[in-house]
Amino acid sequence: TGAEPGSPAAPDAARRPGRGLGALAGLVLPAVLVAAWHVLSTAGVFSAVELPAPLRVLEAGADLLARGELWTHVQISTQRVLLGFAVGGSLGLALGALLGLSRRAEVLLGPTVGAFRAVPSLAWVPLLLIWVGIGEDSKVTLVAIGAFFPVFTTVSGALRHVDRHLVEAGRAFGLRGLSLLTTVQLPAVLPAIISGLRLALAQGWLFLVAAELIAASMGLGFLLTDSQNNGRTDRLLLAIVLLAVLGKLSDAVLGVFERWAITKWA
Repeated sequence: TGAEPGSPAAPDAARRPGRGLGALAGLVLPAVLVAAWHVLSTAGVFSAVELPAPLRVLEAGADLLARGELWTHVQISTQRVLLGFAVGGSLGLALGALLGLSRRAEVLLGPTVGAFRAVPSLAWVPLLLIWVGIGEDSKVTLVAIGAFFPVFTTVSGALRHVDRHLVEAGRAFGLRGLSLLTTVQLPAVLPAIISGLRLALAQGWLFLVAAELIAASMGLGFLLTDSQNNGRTDRLLLAIVLLAVLGKLSDAVLGVFERWAITKWA
């Protein structure tokens, strides 16, 4: 039997068509952009070197896929982002919680962390190459730096504004220290934490490209540089499109986690 209109399942069923229409509506602008791209590239507004047609970009992707290179670039870049995101996000969560809950830690560490946050991503690359070398560690470390600050900023700021009555209620039930943090304070700021994680993931992709543009032999950032040096604008555009798609897919995965986590803990 179907769900009654007033039952809990009814709102979910009613929202599903709306979600589907929303997803389709979100594809309208990309379709328009691809159409405009095709018109500009075939109408003589830009030369084939300046702006290859979308079909040429697809052919370049098919060629790299047949060579076995495309998946290697994608897998290596994705692995670097996920590792750096895990390390930077964890450190940002830990230090953000410390400064958000401790006034003394905020006074001692806050100005220094804020100063490091203002350093541009490319400024870290030469130093990491000297300290760590051109291997995987330097690239993962740079991604971790990029992922650290959004999580740190959102967590520390959110924890400073947790409702004091909620904290006192937790203490009345005997919660202290870590148990209070994990049971009351973190769930109270869960939406802010996940927003920070989503920003951190996007920042991780930005820092990854900065690392791979300078010191890499594989990855999508390397594909950008190599394509520019060889005059392969079709491959360059392919790398840009893949970065956009991967960034959106990873953000969508975090969006699914956000809905699940808020339902379970918030």
